[in-house]
Amino acid sequence: MKQKHHSTPVGSKTTIHDVIHWGAELRSLHTRMAPYFARPEPRHRCLLYLQGILSDVARKNGWQLAEQAGESRPDGMQRLLTNAVWDENGVRDELRSYVLAHLKDPYAVVAIDETSFPKRGNRSAGVAHQYCGSTKQVENCQVGVFLSYISSRGHTLLDRELYLPRHWLADRALIDDNNISRHRVLKVPIRKEKPRSVRPLNSMGWSI
Repeated sequence: MKQKHHSTPVGSKTTIHDVIHWGAELRSLHTRMAPYFARPEPRHRCLLYLQGILSDVARKNGWQLAEQAGESRPDGMQRLLTNAVWDENGVRDELRSYVLAHLKDPYAVVAIDETSFPKRGNRSAGVAHQYCGSTKQVENCQVGVFLSYISSRGHTLLDRELYLPRHWLADRALIDDNNISRHRVLKVPIRKEKPRSVRPLNSMGWSI
């Protein structure tokens, strides 16, 4: 979570006590997420993954995160995000509770935005020749839709969803090959292939 930019007094410096506190708070959050993992190995690797994401590693890919965690290969990190058994929606809901406990504000808002990821191949879930916001041109890419919580106390990412172009919705083989749950595929009218979030906000308990 990111605090407001002016929440730290001008001239203040990060101390060793701050670093220790941040580490302890991350481990506390990880403990809350632990019940959503079926096995201890991915549960532990989740903590290593989060530590890598929050580190100063220049590129946050599988290899770099694995090296940051002291592992010689990226297989474990990749398996955590692909085949490991864990309840990602349960973790999302736990994060929501954590955020409300720390950043709750009666005047808070949620923001929906999209981010595009250029791709070279055609096997990634949701990839298609479509408008790519990152490069501002039509090209092969994936599009993710993200929900953020913003308050006077700080802001953070809360939820995510992969945008599926129309031809993906109609192709059951593509859906099955990419392990996309059928119940998560919502057929909505799409104009000019513009990205849309496919999960209603009220499914998370939000009111706008």
